Amino acid sequence: MATPAPDAPRQYVPLTCHGHSRPVPHISFSPLEKDESYYLISACKDGNPMLRDGQTGDWIGTFIGHKGAVWQARLSPDASTAATASADFTAKIWDTHTGELLCTLQHDHIVRAISYPPDSSDLLATGGMEKKLRIFDLTNVKPTEAGEAAAQTIPASASFEIGQNVHTASIKFIVWTRDPNILITASDKTLRWFDLRTRQVIKQEVLDGEIGSCELCGLAPELMSRSDLGEGIPLLAVAAGKCIYFWGGMDATNELKRLKLDYQVASVAVDPKGRKIVVGEDKPATWARVYRWDDGVEIDVHKGHHGPVWSVAFSPDGKLYATGSEDGTIKMWKNCEGFYGLWRGGNGGNGAERSTD
Repeated sequence: MATPAPDAPRQYVPLTCHGHSRPVPHISFSPLEKDESYYLISACKDGNPMLRDGQTGDWIGTFIGHKGAVWQARLSPDASTAATASADFTAKIWDTHTGELLCTLQHDHIVRAISYPPDSSDLLATGGMEKKLRIFDLTNVKPTEAGEAAAQTIPASASFEIGQNVHTASIKFIVWTRDPNILITASDKTLRWFDLRTRQVIKQEVLDGEIGSCELCGLAPELMSRSDLGEGIPLLAVAAGKCIYFWGGMDATNELKRLKLDYQVASVAVDPKGRKIVVGEDKPATWARVYRWDDGVEIDVHKGHHGPVWSVAFSPDGKLYATGSEDGTIKMWKNCEGFYGLWRGGNGGNGAERSTD
């Protein structure tokens, strides 16, 4: 009888989050709250981004108001607001507690990417098919008492453009690094690092293929330590073509690793404490694969999705990760031992796949 490798992961059945009617191109977790709770937000081409309990996947609410596909959704550093990027030529800011629309940021084309600074909910970077990196000031966009004020509209002309005429293709991702002066954009095959002080490109990397995902991966600051990958600073993880790339440092300019795989990658995330990488496959299969950071050995394969896995994200406590797919579902995979969320302890998890509607 074959015995599994000593470090073979225990198989826990995933939780499946239903509710979306079209593909899910992006998912993102909130920071860790004081009571150790957190949230998961999902973008969807059905135009209805959803907020969920991050530990259980239980539905909290849907943000209603976009008139086109929603490409990205993120929660602010204080989790009081959410930002969404849409094909309806707008980005929108929402009150996460009431679900009310607070503000519409107008653009001249499809908005694909949004990003908050690491420690401020008062600014938002946007990008998309305009090929312009914009910064909007949200200082006056704050949740109010119910019924106090109508949603604001901020025109594109009120934003600050960074790196004018630099981008030649749609901006698909924006990462605001731990250095609040440095922003990174992903456009076609190219990563660009911008310095906000000069509004100029300070570094550029052309990758193996069109960039499928580009995210900063780190746990809650109080859980990070110098012994983690990146020495306690979140890592930039990028999937492009058949390669995955990782950069470290406050400005994410120090390349730590790149791996060439034998399939097209759609997304990637890294657990800096557990030293593992999760890769969402584009083709030929539609699986999520787990690798050890240190030697690149594949240690697990998740076969639950029925379409490319467009987005992977680790929770802020590192105890689970979520995948968002072309098949319209989000799956949550346990990344710890013992009891957690809706999983019971021990081998085999909760025995049967659980759906959260």
